[in-house]
Amino acid sequence: MKRVIVVGSGAGGAAAAKKLQGKFQVTVLEAGREFKPFSINLSVLEKLRKTGLFFDEREIQLLFPSMSVKKTPDSMVMVSGKGLGGTTTLSAGNALRMDKGLKDLGIDLDDEFEELYREIPVTNDHRPKWRNSTKKLFEICTEMGLNPVPLPKLGNYQRCTGCGRCVLGCRYHVKWDSRQFLNAAQDLGAELITGCQVVKLVMEKGLVKGVQAQKGFNTVFYPADLVILAAGGFSTPVILQNSGIECESRLFVDPVLCVAARQKGSLQNKELSMPFAVQREHAILSPYFDYLSFFFHPSWRYPAQDIVSLMIKLADSSAGTVDNKNIRKTLSDIDQERLREEVGLCIEILARYGIKKDTIFLGTINAGHPGGMLPLTANEAGTFHSPRLPENLYVADATLFPEPLGNPPILTIMAMAKRVSKIIIDKNGL
Repeated sequence: MKRVIVVGSGAGGAAAAKKLQGKFQVTVLEAGREFKPFSINLSVLEKLRKTGLFFDEREIQLLFPSMSVKKTPDSMVMVSGKGLGGTTTLSAGNALRMDKGLKDLGIDLDDEFEELYREIPVTNDHRPKWRNSTKKLFEICTEMGLNPVPLPKLGNYQRCTGCGRCVLGCRYHVKWDSRQFLNAAQDLGAELITGCQVVKLVMEKGLVKGVQAQKGFNTVFYPADLVILAAGGFSTPVILQNSGIECESRLFVDPVLCVAARQKGSLQNKELSMPFAVQREHAILSPYFDYLSFFFHPSWRYPAQDIVSLMIKLADSSAGTVDNKNIRKTLSDIDQERLREEVGLCIEILARYGIKKDTIFLGTINAGHPGGMLPLTANEAGTFHSPRLPENLYVADATLFPEPLGNPPILTIMAMAKRVSKIIIDKNGL
């Protein structure tokens, strides 16, 4: 049986491993360790906040190793998962189908989405659990003609306790994450190796022979007949570039900015993350308690339970790069203009909520949906394979997206990974 190495255990890697194991012998290499939800009592940290101990967002990694936080040279905060399950464990658990850009290339993923809907519980029946602040924001958005819609969620939210810690890892196994696909792949015989940072591909005569990885203090070679890179929008381009395969300077990150105000007893810190959304042309708006801003932004000095906040997630310009040392990403003039427009709309929503406009404050610009550095083209619609890659190397993550989504990408990444896996199976006559 041929050996397949899948690099990364997030949405793309787990979906590919589950699909391929049995027809191939799959080994999943994950840079992080076993994921554990953030366990520290937040009320204790809230008290410590006043001491000034929290001054740099990268401190989070000391308390929560599964969350990787980096900064661009102009201080935009970049967040990604570094643990089993990748960023799916830290997501808001949204199950949006976001494949318009792929359809424009002639790619139809209907079968893959249907397959996912059969495999993963998806629900938007969580409105009975909403806090009053969320219900009021929903009503205001409706009255303003913004067409808010409850967001479909991955998992079984009937059991949601309203702890408000979705993005810190669900302690109650309500939110689905990609570890469940990994478990299924392992049950079928797949091997999983954690703490294994893939550095580059090893190639010979135009084909990939395996990967070189750092495991502890050791450099290890893992042989393979076929490699799938699904290490995420930051890491996959680095592995490719380390291997002499050029990527495009088209990095997008879907930057997030929260517009907030003090509102006593809003309890948004005890709400499920992103309960509903307003779809805009270049952004999505959603109620969201931003822990990064709460602990590190000086304007967020009020008690957590007394802050109401709206998130803007922007589809930014495809311009930026990542390498071994730095993430280079700035917001373009048009990004800034669109962000200002959405801030203005959020201020209007909060004003209708009863908040004085001059008391509204902003959060920290951060981002966690990187991608786009090896974008699919119409010529690759049938193969999902860039001519830059050796024939036995595939990519199965957000690196393939032809354009920024400005929306949660997990479901669509898994659909692409399933298509990549089907292509590999067909190509090998299995």
